[in-house]
Amino acid sequence: MEIKVNFLDKLRLEARFDDFTVIADQPIRYKGDGSAPGPFDYFLASSALCAAYFVKLYCDTRNLPTDNIRLSQNNIVDPENRYKQIFKIQVELPEDLSAKDRQGILRSIERCTVKKVVQTGPEFVIEEVENLDADAQALLTLNPDPDAHTYILGKDLPLEQTIANMSKLLADLGIKIEIASWRNLVPNVWSLHIRDAHSPMCFTNGKGASKESALASALGEYIERLNCNHFYNDQFWGEDIADAAFVHYPNERWFKPGRKDALPAGLLDEYCLEIYDPEGELRASHLYDTNSGNVARGICALPYVRQSDGEVVYFPTNLIDNLYLSNGMSAGNTLPEAQVQCLSEIFERAVKREIIEGEMALPDVPPQVLAKYPGIVAGIQGLEAQGFPVLVKDASLGGKYPVMCVTLMNPRTGGVFASFGAHPSLEVALERSLTELLQGRSFEGLNDLPAPTFESNAVTEPNNFVEHFIDSSGVVSWRFFSAKADYPFVEWDFSSHGERSNAEEAATLFGILEDMGKEVYMAVFDQLGATVCRIVVPGYSEVYPVDDLIWNNTNKALAFRADILNLHRLDDEALEALLERLEESELDDYTDIIELIGIEFDENTVWGQLTILELKLLIHLALQQLEEAKERVEAFLQYNDNTVDRVLFYQALNVVLEVMLDDELALEDYEANFRRMFGDARMDAVIGSVEGRVRFHGLTPTSMKLEGLDRHQRLIDSYRKLHRARARAAGVSA
Repeated sequence: MEIKVNFLDKLRLEARFDDFTVIADQPIRYKGDGSAPGPFDYFLASSALCAAYFVKLYCDTRNLPTDNIRLSQNNIVDPENRYKQIFKIQVELPEDLSAKDRQGILRSIERCTVKKVVQTGPEFVIEEVENLDADAQALLTLNPDPDAHTYILGKDLPLEQTIANMSKLLADLGIKIEIASWRNLVPNVWSLHIRDAHSPMCFTNGKGASKESALASALGEYIERLNCNHFYNDQFWGEDIADAAFVHYPNERWFKPGRKDALPAGLLDEYCLEIYDPEGELRASHLYDTNSGNVARGICALPYVRQSDGEVVYFPTNLIDNLYLSNGMSAGNTLPEAQVQCLSEIFERAVKREIIEGEMALPDVPPQVLAKYPGIVAGIQGLEAQGFPVLVKDASLGGKYPVMCVTLMNPRTGGVFASFGAHPSLEVALERSLTELLQGRSFEGLNDLPAPTFESNAVTEPNNFVEHFIDSSGVVSWRFFSAKADYPFVEWDFSSHGERSNAEEAATLFGILEDMGKEVYMAVFDQLGATVCRIVVPGYSEVYPVDDLIWNNTNKALAFRADILNLHRLDDEALEALLERLEESELDDYTDIIELIGIEFDENTVWGQLTILELKLLIHLALQQLEEAKERVEAFLQYNDNTVDRVLFYQALNVVLEVMLDDELALEDYEANFRRMFGDARMDAVIGSVEGRVRFHGLTPTSMKLEGLDRHQRLIDSYRKLHRARARAAGVSA
């Protein structure tokens, strides 16, 4: 994690990381003002807090209350050497706690990350640099041997060269990648989390059988998502980019709507329109892109090549973003390598959906077949040694598709995790299924898995597949575990053990889709210096239902974004109109404003916690509609999960409104004790809100220029790097 430090007045320091700011000072005896803890005090507190976190985690996963657990830490300084200290952590446990849990809590403290790092002994490197932001790969700590050449199945270059190429590409873009975490819980299963140090919202996870393959996986996924603009889906890119020579890519085209909002000619083809607009309800206004919000420009569309005949078909960026998420995008050392990865993912997810929604039972992989892959067997044995039974299944549906499945059961909680992987090689597909299980997860994270069910509706409802797509946390049917399989086991192989090239394997995968009667469309993005492709298979590779284009389109943001960002500047008439649009939209009151308008507010602010319900409430207050405000306050207090400070504000508001709306009560009779209960500052805000002197308490003013929205500005900074690079590559103005 990158921590940037600013020098403030006197001895005060400011450390900034992610969305947090920490102030440090020195005691008065050391010439400070004593306004904040000192740096070493934070260090001491960090180990105590880390120990307490692991205690809380242990108790929460076992439904043990922590009310009567107390923990303290003392540092005992050696009189001969003040840098040699003993950290004594003591924990007081309730008498009725079992001996097993007592031992478990003490062992959980042993796992404290701060403690382990200190005991291992971190290495400090102190150096001068010309520009902190220029050393773009300083935080990539894995440095593969440049003379080594490690090849793995499916890759056209050795891992070391792949990592070097991708690291250089990101460095050239000025993106500083940091490795936030590594995990290697069982043999031959590695995963890591990487992110942009400046814009942590841009992150990926990698997985593999080795450290190098996991890092290559994470960097490859990062580059594919950069090239496909996936990090910036649904987000507003600002007015400057919206009015630039191009918004998404230099080869984009803008289409003006037809008469009466009809779809313009030249957009999509007949095959696609039958899938995306089966009832003839799709209108041009459904396809305006969320990122620019520039309705005057029209519909932004990108060229995709139809694989059956090589014709170019223009797909609206809005349609791709709404229906496909990250499905069907991949980076590769070569285009065929990227194509194989894209198509493998499409088959993995489509077959997974067919199996889960069809409540199919899959055949087990025989032990003699599994024994051919000792590295995979070692990983499975590592999981089972931790108490997690593992089922290894053939998901090829009788040898039709290159898909495997590894399913983990958690007897402690009754949850299951069905992980699927695909590749022309059975071994690679199996390895991907296994490594997916623990990608970014700890053993404790496996306690959150949902239990299987015999309720078909829970399995087949569309959002369940979305959950499976995002992190494989959806529900699985108990029928999936039947010993009576719906298909026989097939030891399939679409790769001939690596003897065929990626180009041949890609042709095989394209051929499967062709035999199914599917049209396939592909776009290649290479302006940033990498080979990335995106493949769309209409009617097969969608993540979200097609009717989301009409009923749950992300460009609903365009009806609200400008007014919400300019909230403090709206007059009463404009506020009434905004409130009316919110009501007519029938949007869920508990939708976050972050999600609604595509702005990355800091989650630690009132804006970051704001829901449609609270926004309506604040508008009612601003309009002096006190009865309506009271109704919304009651709903907020009953159902909303917000910060303690915000909840107390609304508790105070609720009782003040109760008094104000009752003709028999007078506020002056209660104000003194209200102030004793809630404090003067909070009561001043409440009374000011009720009387109309305070508008939108807690929401700092901003506008379409996004003033004060540092988190979102950092996201736009990240996108501008891509925008400038694409402009340079195309020889056009950015």
